[in-house]
Amino acid sequence: MSTIVSVDTSDIRFPTSLQLDGSDAMNPDPDYSAAYVRLVTDAEDGHDGHGFVFTIGRGNDVQTAAIDALAPFLLGRDVESLLADMGAVWRELVWDSQLRWLGPEKGVMHMAIGAVVNALWDLKAKRAGLPLWQLLARMTPEEIVDLVDFRYLSDALTREEALDLLRAAEPGRAEREAALFADGYPAYTTTPGWLGYSDEKLERLCHEAVADGFSQIKLKVGGDLDDDIRRLRIAREAVGPDIRIAVDANQRWDVGSAIEWMSHLAEFDIAWIEEPTNPDDVLAHAAIARGVAPIPVATGEHGGGRVMFKQMLQAEALQVLQIDATRVAGVNENIAILLLAAKFGVRVCPHAGGVGLCEAVQHLSMFDFVAVSGTREGRMIEYVNHLHEHFATPTDVRDGVYRAPLAPGNGMEMLAASREEHTFRGEFALRG
Repeated sequence: MSTIVSVDTSDIRFPTSLQLDGSDAMNPDPDYSAAYVRLVTDAEDGHDGHGFVFTIGRGNDVQTAAIDALAPFLLGRDVESLLADMGAVWRELVWDSQLRWLGPEKGVMHMAIGAVVNALWDLKAKRAGLPLWQLLARMTPEEIVDLVDFRYLSDALTREEALDLLRAAEPGRAEREAALFADGYPAYTTTPGWLGYSDEKLERLCHEAVADGFSQIKLKVGGDLDDDIRRLRIAREAVGPDIRIAVDANQRWDVGSAIEWMSHLAEFDIAWIEEPTNPDDVLAHAAIARGVAPIPVATGEHGGGRVMFKQMLQAEALQVLQIDATRVAGVNENIAILLLAAKFGVRVCPHAGGVGLCEAVQHLSMFDFVAVSGTREGRMIEYVNHLHEHFATPTDVRDGVYRAPLAPGNGMEMLAASREEHTFRGEFALRG
C-alpha cells in the first residue's frame, strides 16, 4: 500500500511573446505557461504523477492556487484505491458541492481538477508500464464507460449507446494498434501561421512545412482583412494547391462579420475556420456554420466541459471537434467527449498549440483511433515546434505524422531542470 505524501505545484512560464510565437488576433503577446502539479507517493517504485493546465501567462498564479486548493482531497490517500476506480475519483472531485459552486463543470477550478486527474492517470500508466493511449485502449468497454459520468449527457448519449460504440470497435483493436506503430497518426502544423510573423518568415516556414511532410497548415486570421488575404496568398503560393490551409480567428468575430470575412477568404480553399466567435455561443456557431458552408467550422479548445460539446453537436454547430488535453477535467471528460463525437459521426482534430499539449493530446487521439472511432480518416493532431525539449518524453513528429509514444505515462512530465529554470519569480529577465 502507498499513499500520496505531497502535492507539489509550480508556476512555469516561457517568454514566447518575445518572438511572437503563439500570437493571434485576440492574444497578441502570449507567454506559454503551465500551472504544474506533481503527485508524490511513498511507494518504492519512485513513480510520481505529473499533470498541468496550459495558460498563456498572467493568471497562471491563480490557476496554480486552484490546484493547491485540491491538496486536502489527495494528501494521505491510498494510491491503489484511487487508481483502481478513476471514475469515482472524477466524480468525487467534480461533484464536490463547494468546489462545484465555482463552476459548475467549467472554469479555473474545473481545469485544476483536470490537472490532478491527468496526474493520477500518469501515475496509473507508469505503474502499468504503458503509455496512456495503450493503457486506455486495452481496457474493456465496460471499464471505459465506468470512467464517464453520463449525467447531463443521456439525452444525447446513454451508457448503453456508449457500450455499443466501444463493443463495435473492439474486434479491430489489435490491427489498429499495429497500424499506429507502423504509420503513426496524421499531424498538421500551425508553426508557420502565427499572426505576428513577417511575410518572409511565413513564406519560409510554409516551405519548411511542406518539406517536413505536413499535408495541412494553419494560419491565424482576424486582425485585418487585407492582411489576411495577402498572407493567405503567400501561403497558398508557397505550399501549392494540394496542401490544405485551415484558418483560426481565435474568437474574433460576431456572426455577421464571420460570414462576411470568410466569404473573402474562401478562394484559398479553406480546410476549416476555427473558433470564429465566442466559444460558449452555441447558436452563433450554428449560424456561422450555415453561413460559411461548405467550409467546416472547428472549435473546442475553449470548450469548458462535456455539456458544451454535447450542445455543439446537437445544434450542428461544429463539423470539426477540437478536444484539448487540459481545458476540461482531465482524461475522463475527454473520453466522454470522444464518445459523443463518435455518436454524432463528427471527426476529432485536437488542439495542441501550447506548451506540452502535443505531448499530452496525442494519447487521446490514439486511444480514440484504436478503441472508439476506429478511424484516422480526415483526422489530424495539431503540431507546433515549440518547447518540446523541456519534456521527459518529447513528442516524435516525423514526415508529417505523430509516432506512437512508447514511454509509460501521459507525456506531461516536464524535466526537473526545466521546471526549476522556468518557475516564474516575477518579470522575465529578458524584458529588463
